[in-house]
Amino acid sequence: MDLSPFESDNSVSCRLVSEIPDVCRTEDCCLGIDEAGRGPVLGPMVYGICFCPVSKKQELKDSKVADSKTLSEVERENLFQKIDESKSYIGWALQILSPNTISTSMLQRTKYNLNALSHDTAIDLVQYALDSGVQLKEVFVDTVGPADKYEVKLSKRFPGIDVTVRPKADSLFPIVSAASICAKVARDRVVKGWNFSEDMGDVETDYGSGYPSDPKTKAWLLKYLEPVFGYPQFVRFSWSTAQTLMDSKGVTVHWDDDEEDGEKGAQRQNNKSMLAYFSASAGGKDQKSTHQTHRFFSDRRLKSLDTL
Repeated sequence: MDLSPFESDNSVSCRLVSEIPDVCRTEDCCLGIDEAGRGPVLGPMVYGICFCPVSKKQELKDSKVADSKTLSEVERENLFQKIDESKSYIGWALQILSPNTISTSMLQRTKYNLNALSHDTAIDLVQYALDSGVQLKEVFVDTVGPADKYEVKLSKRFPGIDVTVRPKADSLFPIVSAASICAKVARDRVVKGWNFSEDMGDVETDYGSGYPSDPKTKAWLLKYLEPVFGYPQFVRFSWSTAQTLMDSKGVTVHWDDDEEDGEKGAQRQNNKSMLAYFSASAGGKDQKSTHQTHRFFSDRRLKSLDTL
């Protein structure tokens, strides 16, 4: 699994794919969909699909694939290697959704929640398989939201394909288990080798599990909160855990077009509006602050500002 296309710019999402087995273009195939990293406040969410001929279902089952959450890291890595080496009849594709993509999607003005993002990502991956010539006959999906509604949605989107959506599908259908393993292995590797584009010095990489309830994760979030600019793009800043810390530990900022009347609201609380730091007419001390702020942006490459 070559992660370099994502690692070269982990602020945006990226698709990784295997070769399409010839047999998948000539025989009826089944396809499984699952994700890894839905809940953590740190790192990407990865959606995965695996597909193989219906005639190879038993062969896949015999390989002992299982729900990735029940496997150790070593077991997952070994099973992924088996899947990847079975390229004569198994194919896979992954969509790595960067933390920055997740946060900016969820915080955009038009409501776009995590379920909608998950559904759209799954649909895009199925469409990718079809566009690549995979002869899909069956699709099995681990549900996001109500299973019956999701099944109807996918069935309407892909008429002629038998769609099955079930809770815990990764423990029921081997092809979903295989997708789960691919997604989990990719996420673990990305998180372990995360390249911080921001200038953070010798950053501590023992993040814990990345889940908001993990004490190690909480301690990491507290340690690396920048009072004015928040978090590096490794953090999903739309998560309530991150937002709560920013609200309680960060510097109060006022924008000139916010609901508190910007500059006037800031003056009432003896603060400066953020946009005052970018004023072309700022001089003296303010001008120095402007230069410092610009340099900070340059150093940390906060691409998420495009969404402001």
